[in-house]
Amino acid sequence: MTILRQPTRAGVRDAAAKVTAIVPPSPLFVVEIEGVKVAFKAECLQPMGAFKLRGAWHRLTAIESDLRSKGVVAFSSGNHAQGVAWAAKRLAMPALIVMPSDAPKAKREGTLALGAEVVTYDRATESREKIAAALAAARGAVLVPSFDDPWVIEGQGSAGIEAAAQMQAVGLGAPTRVVVPCGGGGLAAGLALALPDAGITVAEPEGWDDMRRSLEAGWIEEVGASPPPTACDALQTKRVSELTFHVLSRRGATGVAVSEAQIRTAQRWAAERLRLVVEPGGAVALAALLAGRVKVEAGMLVLLSGGNVDLAAYGRVLAGIS
Repeated sequence: MTILRQPTRAGVRDAAAKVTAIVPPSPLFVVEIEGVKVAFKAECLQPMGAFKLRGAWHRLTAIESDLRSKGVVAFSSGNHAQGVAWAAKRLAMPALIVMPSDAPKAKREGTLALGAEVVTYDRATESREKIAAALAAARGAVLVPSFDDPWVIEGQGSAGIEAAAQMQAVGLGAPTRVVVPCGGGGLAAGLALALPDAGITVAEPEGWDDMRRSLEAGWIEEVGASPPPTACDALQTKRVSELTFHVLSRRGATGVAVSEAQIRTAQRWAAERLRLVVEPGGAVALAALLAGRVKVEAGMLVLLSGGNVDLAAYGRVLAGIS
């Protein structure tokens, strides 16, 4: 895909104004951990259950009005799918989403309920990017990637603009360290642009920590040929994009990886301490904090990025059944 422009902080601020006009800020929770007040941004409480509506709204509203009738095509395991479907519905645009055949039932049903068309593929043998590109070309639709897009990155960064204002309002000051779940890096890159004075730490599941390895190496490292199973369906990105990697690399971002057991512990902690339902991929930043992979510090902001859980699997997590 040819990128016509780079994401910018000015674009993030524009996106924040757009998002503020249609949805209220997601809540900010403050909890004392090891004697330090830590802020948690509950993107799991967005109308479609994840931060993804931010990038989708910024991207779709940037499409020229005479092109909107052709609609959009996206590929996603569920949260970007629902974000695009949510935005398309509000703009009366057709939306087609390419989803893996093993996507969580709740996410697929949520996407359909928002009026989008769904085409499935086998994530082990087929390329979602190629399928989506072909469908978009056939329809004359706009392709909306989940992270490899400047408007999408800027839209996700609007969460940082909100969080900074909320932290200032409750006396915590400006964010100094942001811990954020990372799949392709769209949210992390957007936050890096939104909060230029804060350190950025990305969190990923073990075996899927390609952004961490890429940042350490100085070039993009792909996920291996046989990555381990993970409950974090939203973070199963096998290669980050040049766009997100370069934003994070320029900012000196670092990364950590967490285990499946640590992720489940974080989900239970969020339910018990915050009364929040957080999906596995949305809990990895919290898991990194609770597991000591990231040191607690004043001014810390932790993103809880999504809450679209499979109820049966979530019930097992809460019951302590691995």
